[in-house]
Amino acid sequence: MTTTKTAVADEFDDIRPVTDSEVPAALASLAANNYFRRAVERFVKPLPWEQFTALMGKCKTKDDFQRRIIYPVIKRLIDSTTTEMSGAGWENIPKGRGCLFISNHRDIVLDAAFLNMLMIDQKKPTTEIAIGDNLLIYPWIEELVRLNKSFIVKRGVSVRQMLEVSKHLSDYIYDTVNRREQPAWIAQREGRAKDSNDKTQASLLKMLTLHNSSAPGQTLQELHIVPLSISYEFDPCDYLKAKEFQLKRDNPSYKKTEADDIENMYTGIMGFKGRVTFRFGSCITPAVSAIPETTGRNELLEETAALIDREIYRNYTFFPFNYAAYDLMTGTGRFSSRYSGEDISKFNDYLQQQINKIDVPERDDAFLREKLIGMYGNTVKNNLDVL
Repeated sequence: MTTTKTAVADEFDDIRPVTDSEVPAALASLAANNYFRRAVERFVKPLPWEQFTALMGKCKTKDDFQRRIIYPVIKRLIDSTTTEMSGAGWENIPKGRGCLFISNHRDIVLDAAFLNMLMIDQKKPTTEIAIGDNLLIYPWIEELVRLNKSFIVKRGVSVRQMLEVSKHLSDYIYDTVNRREQPAWIAQREGRAKDSNDKTQASLLKMLTLHNSSAPGQTLQELHIVPLSISYEFDPCDYLKAKEFQLKRDNPSYKKTEADDIENMYTGIMGFKGRVTFRFGSCITPAVSAIPETTGRNELLEETAALIDREIYRNYTFFPFNYAAYDLMTGTGRFSSRYSGEDISKFNDYLQQQINKIDVPERDDAFLREKLIGMYGNTVKNNLDVL
């Protein structure tokens, strides 16, 4: 048994979270890192840094670290940046086995952090978290996320290496869910849907089937995929996304910088989110098993993506701004009973307030307003499409 575990650990050393035996050394390394201290110290106050690192030193496992260190920090963040945090659909999580949560993606850092907070509150095992290596800007960030049960999705590789890297990731996720019977989380697409028009990428599902590409339908069934809908009342990064839309419109070759990524992470973490809801949909294994075996691979992937999207759209939580945005988008009053005149006034004020934060050459307020409205209205549009 020990030999097998070591062999598997060795096979995935380059992408896996730290093992529990590696936790003390990883924590000691972090505690001694001045860059880590500079970035994190403000989040742990009023606890003095020496007391915080002493607390870190008492953690012997990843679960210890999540419950003693990450949980209190995220709890304080929830208290200061949200008005309510809730989860629903817990009955849809398979009992006594691993599963793969596939969700829409709203915040670079907090989607998975909030999910694990809720899992701890429900006394459920926390999930392993997929994180792109483009976000591992500093070595201490990689150390931190691996302590927090993250596994690495390698993005900066050549086309020639991509198949090998994708197969390796597919094997790891399959091993996590089936051999180790752990839950894992991955976003439905690379990066966030900046217009909130959430669509599962067939390429993600293709990667997941590489573990056994001769039986893609069976592989998808064995992952016990549970779609997860994440709803934020306010997206603190909405104006940054709108800004990126204009910059790309005005210069098609525009690309975000490392500084932009850091700004997005910081704004997402510290910005006000209002009410936040995580709602688990039904496991899609029965629906995937009903797809005829004669179905071609590409069609199978598209049908599975549609099944995931349907569950995500069906389980969104809506707030007055979403309904107001949909009616503004469509020029209708379809949901006028779901918001008041005061809500519309507040929404218009909010839109202008966010636009005023955007500093770009020849700022196009009408275009930016349209993009911001879409971010809040597209979720309602997609929900209507599946109901």
